[in-house]
Amino acid sequence: MIDTRHNHSGRMLLRLVILGALALLALLANVDFIQRLYLEHQITPAGLLINGGIVLVFLLGLVKVIIVLAHYMGEESDLARLVGHLKKGSSNPLKGVSSGSIVARRFNTIIGLSERNARINQGALAATLVADEGTRISFSRYVSNILILTGVFGTIVSLAIALVGASDLLETAQDTANMGLVIHGMSTALSTTITAILCYLFYGYFYLKLGDAQAHLLAGVEEVTTVYLVPMYAHDKDTMLHEVSGLIHGLRQTAEVMKAVQLNYAEAGVRLQDMLKDLGQQIKTTAQDTTAIKQLLRDGFRLPAADD
Repeated sequence: MIDTRHNHSGRMLLRLVILGALALLALLANVDFIQRLYLEHQITPAGLLINGGIVLVFLLGLVKVIIVLAHYMGEESDLARLVGHLKKGSSNPLKGVSSGSIVARRFNTIIGLSERNARINQGALAATLVADEGTRISFSRYVSNILILTGVFGTIVSLAIALVGASDLLETAQDTANMGLVIHGMSTALSTTITAILCYLFYGYFYLKLGDAQAHLLAGVEEVTTVYLVPMYAHDKDTMLHEVSGLIHGLRQTAEVMKAVQLNYAEAGVRLQDMLKDLGQQIKTTAQDTTAIKQLLRDGFRLPAADD
């Protein structure tokens, strides 16, 4: 059972902020090393450009992840609000729910199908929703796929620079500047690889958590549809069979209750009959006693016998 009270996306967003702050603190603590690795002794701007491009792609993807998580946080709040209204039997379940939210659109779609007496195909609705929400994280997926490749691209470019320096070094063995170009190329290859790997590790984790948040939300929407909306508004044969089955089950229970009541009435009738027999016997005994008393009174007062 999906627990709609817990804000899954909000927890992921909070975790991203905390880990991002820790990563920033780690960078500030090692600022001297970063400066020596990325900024000092740069013969060509290739390292700065490639590393800057990797960081830019990483930040763009991270911003998109944050935006989508914030959006899903609002969607989960709307879902929880709708479930609360349905549990309370509210006459307006969409009160306080955003009209553009996923669950509001699903609710209105099912009501529209019900009013037209059309069959509610939940599988088709779920597939459409998954396809539509898949486009929301397409850019995040693209960044996740290419982020590690940017490091490979930087390594290839840096090795090309190193090879150019090595070629010039072989041609002019006395020129030490070409040796610096070789070292610069190898250093740039190392720095771009490090940058891409670190960015991918951080981004890849939260991209997976973004997928989890999306799956959690969509599962909640489908569960609410199955548990609350379809039983309330569906009119297809499966639902009718289920309702008829429920009616038969209710009639069976009613028949059992009526049978028990009839048995109680029969038992009460038997008891009443026994009580009437006892009452008749008591009345007969009382009549005999009354007759005997009358006879004693006549005998005692020497009264004449009563005419029959």
